[in-house]
Amino acid sequence: MAEGAMQPAAFHILLALVDGEAHGYALMGAVEELSGGAVTVGPGTLYTTIKRLLTDGLIEEVEERPDPSLDDRRRRYYQLTAAGHVAVSAESARLARLVSQARRRGILPRLSPEGLA
Repeated sequence: MAEGAMQPAAFHILLALVDGEAHGYALMGAVEELSGGAVTVGPGTLYTTIKRLLTDGLIEEVEERPDPSLDDRRRRYYQLTAAGHVAVSAESARLARLVSQARRRGILPRLSPEGLA
């Protein structure tokens, strides 16, 4: 993956997969939940991003499927690869550095010792 900022949809999908494997529809909900409703990913963006993450080796399709009686057998499940974990960790660190700089410059409030602004 190229150096620099990761596309927001890719970051949210990778972050959602840190908790474990998921299928596309579940990822759409997880992205919305992780962002507090600020980010929604439609099917077009989701599957285009999944395709790119698969090509980049950041996620992989899970071979083992849940019991077909409990799930739709057409669903594809995805999980992070080791490279995906490294990428989401690096992007998280990059964003944390930016937030730290914003706090130092007074753009965001500083955290109190209890972790609240």
